[in-house]
Amino acid sequence: MSAFKRSLYVCLLAFLVLSLLTVGGCSRRKPEPTPTPTPMPRRERPTPTPRPTDTPIPSPSSQPTPTESVPTPTDTPVSPTDTPTPAPASERVTSGPVTMLSPDYGAQAFLWWRPEVADRDLQLLKDAGFNWVKQTFDWKLIEGAGPGLFNWEHADRVVQQVNDAGLKLLARVSLDPGEEIWAGPPPQNADAFADFLFALASRYRGRIHAYQIWNEPNLAREWGGKRPNPAEYAIMLQKAYAAIKRADPDAIVITAGMAPTGTDNEIAMPDERFYEELYQAIGGSGDGYFDMLGVHAAGYKAPPELDPAEAAANKPLYGGERFFAFRHVEDIRRIMERYGDTDRRVVILEFGWTSDPIHPEYAWHAVSEEQKADYLVRAYQWAREHWQPWIGLMSLIFMPDVNWTEEDEQYWWSIIGPAYPDIHWRPAYMKLCLYLNEIQGRPRCKYAP
Repeated sequence: MSAFKRSLYVCLLAFLVLSLLTVGGCSRRKPEPTPTPTPMPRRERPTPTPRPTDTPIPSPSSQPTPTESVPTPTDTPVSPTDTPTPAPASERVTSGPVTMLSPDYGAQAFLWWRPEVADRDLQLLKDAGFNWVKQTFDWKLIEGAGPGLFNWEHADRVVQQVNDAGLKLLARVSLDPGEEIWAGPPPQNADAFADFLFALASRYRGRIHAYQIWNEPNLAREWGGKRPNPAEYAIMLQKAYAAIKRADPDAIVITAGMAPTGTDNEIAMPDERFYEELYQAIGGSGDGYFDMLGVHAAGYKAPPELDPAEAAANKPLYGGERFFAFRHVEDIRRIMERYGDTDRRVVILEFGWTSDPIHPEYAWHAVSEEQKADYLVRAYQWAREHWQPWIGLMSLIFMPDVNWTEEDEQYWWSIIGPAYPDIHWRPAYMKLCLYLNEIQGRPRCKYAP
């Protein structure tokens, strides 16, 4: 081999070796991707004790208000003239006019923040023979970020859970006392409130079965801190009714229930006076304003059969006022009849008895847990025997918020003790479970001894 060829082979060999070394040195392992951390579960929002009532007659009606800020809205804004974003088609329910027994059976529950508690409590209500559940849909929690900025996260889930449980849903739509919203206080906010109701009823057409329009407007704390004004409430009611019926003609529109009180000043108006002036403001008929009249009917110390006249006559025992008797509902019914409104039903949005030994403003009319159980059953019996056909739904208080303790006055109205996952049974649930299933021809209560 010539020297030239040998030199050429050596050069080629050196080139190959150098190339292999270069490629090997430049080849690197791809870096491992940085793992995405698993988000921690969002902490449940607490539900603190509501403010005490401003009226001298305590009312157990206020729902606790979560203290955390409104979640950042993610939904597309909806105006009342647009087509609102409906719930997914698979979740919508097509239904005709809503039916209601006379009486019908329901309870207020707290389903908003904890899905597992909601599932448990809805099943307990179903098992006990209840047909309806009442839940507050706080305007601020859904549209508090601004006009048309909706956060449907919790509302979607609550509506779906109630529908899955086979119960009918009564939505109390309001603000809690002391809450402020971009639309201002009532009745300044009446147009914005109607827009909100249109969006709500459009989204849940056929799935929310009835709407309660505001809560206890006969108290200043529920009416923007101002003197209660039935004529102003009538304006809000008319606009709300039109908005809901435009979105869901089959839904039932119910007035707010009024707090039973005899106080008549800047902070409260007696419920009878408020209903009377409401009928005067709407021209003596509920046409175009509501489908059913809402009332509140706490029993105080009186057994459910007690004549309101006796409660008024016996101050040491029953308090000395007609509204201290459950049958004060009959006084409100007579106002309806005076104005010729005899075809509409009464819906009792709140009723019950407390066993509270702690808070002086409630302890004077506390009953035992056994009495509470007995009185709740007898209240349904009285309505069944004496108030047909004009009585509709009777929604008792409460299926409790599990965060309540003995320091919360609502704790003592509840039909079970607040707890999860444990169930703290009370006689009220057991007796209601036996009674409601029996009168509706359902299987015997599986929880009763």
